[in-house]
Order: sequence, then C-alpha cells, then structure tokens
Amino acid sequence: MNKNRTKERIPRDTLSPRIPIAYIDIRYSVHATEDPNKVIKAVQHILPTRYVDQIIFKSDNLRGYYGNPISLFKTRIKKKEIIRAFIENLSSQLNELDKETLLREIDLHLENGSLYMRLDKQTAIQGELEFSSIDSIRVRIRFKKKKIEDITQICRDLELI
Repeated sequence: MNKNRTKERIPRDTLSPRIPIAYIDIRYSVHATEDPNKVIKAVQHILPTRYVDQIIFKSDNLRGYYGNPISLFKTRIKKKEIIRAFIENLSSQLNELDKETLLREIDLHLENGSLYMRLDKQTAIQGELEFSSIDSIRVRIRFKKKKIEDITQICRDLELI
C-alpha cells in the first residue's frame, strides 16, 4: 500500500447532482360537494409514487362565501430526493402543449424566484396532468435563483418546458 497516494476526491455533484430548488409547496381544497377520496386520488397522481407516504398534508377547515365547508390541504417538500422525484414525475406527465404554454407565458407564472402552476383536479383524477385556472391543485416551486433567465434554463434542464 502506497502511503503517499492521495485519495482521489469525487466531486459531490457527480455523486448526487444538486437540484436548484429550495422547496415545493402543494395546496388543494376539498369543497363540500366533492368526494374527498377522489380529490386525494387526484393529488396522489402528481406525487412520486415511492414517496407518497412521506408527503404529509396539513389541513385547515374553512368556510366558503355562502358558509359551505371547505378543507384546505397543504404541504412543503424540502427533502432533495423527494423534490427530484416530484419534478421528474411532473415533467414526465405534463403534455407538450402545456410545456410550450408554460415556456411562452413563463413570466406570468414567476414571482420572486417561485414558479406557480395550477393543475386540473378533474383530469388528475383520471391520471393525467394539465393546467387549469379554476379549482386546481396549486404547485409552487421555489428556486434558489431569482432571475427569469436562470429559472427558465433550470426549467429546460428539468424538462418542465
């Protein structure tokens, strides 16, 4: 054994590439007229299967405009391996039209280093993902960068656009 031989150091990025995302917030609501099990099923379609049990949602009971009960569920994902799996799942399920729309309108979805997306609950129940502006599953991806150009490039690298 050669004592003078220095241990070759492998860069950390080679072992586990860093993901330029600080956290992901997911929020959704269940109205009195909705089947909670169907909504939960819809949300589970956007989550990485192997981490579903590790992603815990907190709930708040609210009242709607006419006094109807609404349950609001939210979670924040901070673990890097879950973030990576979530992004991979999301990018693989988004259709090309939504990706093109997001690229074209990215400035409308970005604010202070966060990318905001709304996914349709009804199509998610059927196992598909598409953007929606009403009664949606809201996803906020908080990047470690703030410039639109940087975030756009990260989204390209992650195949979100």
